[in-house]
Amino acid sequence: MGENKINKKKESDADNSAKNNRKNSKLVLVIIGPQGSGKGTQATLISEKFSVPRISSGDLLRKEVELGTPEGAEAEKYVRKGTLVPTELITDILKARISVEDCAGGFIIDGYPRKLEQAVALDKLVKITDIILIDISDEEAIRRLSSRRQCPKCGRIYGKDIPPAYDNVCDLDGTKLFVRNDDKPEAIRKRLEMYHTEIDPIIEYYLRNHKLIRINGAQKAENVFQDILSSLS
Repeated sequence: MGENKINKKKESDADNSAKNNRKNSKLVLVIIGPQGSGKGTQATLISEKFSVPRISSGDLLRKEVELGTPEGAEAEKYVRKGTLVPTELITDILKARISVEDCAGGFIIDGYPRKLEQAVALDKLVKITDIILIDISDEEAIRRLSSRRQCPKCGRIYGKDIPPAYDNVCDLDGTKLFVRNDDKPEAIRKRLEMYHTEIDPIIEYYLRNHKLIRINGAQKAENVFQDILSSLS
C-alpha cells in the first residue's frame, strides 16, 4: 500500500472513530493557543465535521457592538482601550449565546478563556468535554503573523500558508490588502508576552482539572486537524 493510501486510511479511521465516539455525547470543546496558531481555522473545521457551532469570543463582542446592545456598548469601552472585557460581562454574553437552540448538541469555544478567572467562570457555566491547546513557538507565531494581510472590505486574512491568487489583492472582491497594526513584529512580540502571562495559569488550571490535549500547531493545517480528531477518538 502506497504512503498516500496509508495516510488517507489513517485520516478516515480518525474521522470515523471521532464521529462514533461523539455520536451520543454532547461535544463542548475549548480551543486555546497563541496568536497565529490557527485555532480559528481548526475550530471551523471541527465545527463543520461535527455540525456544531463555533463560538468566537471576538465575534460575539463585535456582534454585540454592531447590534448596539447595552452589553455591546459596555464592551466597546474596553475594546477601544485595548483591554480585556471584564469576565462577568463576557460570561453573560457567552451564556446567552450557548442557550440558543443550535448549541443543544454541543459547540466549540474559540479564543476564550483569556485569563484564569474566565476559565473558572466557564467551568461554572458549562461542562467541558475536551480542551485543545494548539502549540507553536513564538518564532513561528511571528513568522506567520508578520506575513498576514487582511482585506479591509470582507475581513478575509491571507498569509504565507494561504496566499492570495494575485499579489496583495483579495481573491473575493479585488480590494487591496493591508497589514494590521497588531500584525507588525514589535506589536506581535508584545501580544505574545501578554499571551504567555495570561495562558500559563490557565494551562496549569486545566492540567489539574481537565484533560488538556496538546497539539503541535507547527504542522500543516490538515495534519493539525487529523491530530485533533485522533485525540478526540
